[in-house]
Amino acid sequence: MIFDDEDAIFNVVVNHEEQYSIWPDYREIPNGWTAVGVSGKKRECLAYIEQVWTDMRPLSLRKAMDEQAG
Repeated sequence: MIFDDEDAIFNVVVNHEEQYSIWPDYREIPNGWTAVGVSGKKRECLAYIEQVWTDMRPLSLRKAMDEQAG
């Protein structure tokens, strides 16, 4: 499987809830996901995600919690 291949090239993708993932560069990005402009080997992409995705809560939950905190 491509996700097990440490030398495969991936794109970093994000969805409308600002959740990140990786996707093989040779495959079409699924509906609901957008490439963020970062690609590379699996470990490079995962390192990028670790840096930028500091709050794992979905965007809708963050907004709801912010509204409650008021």
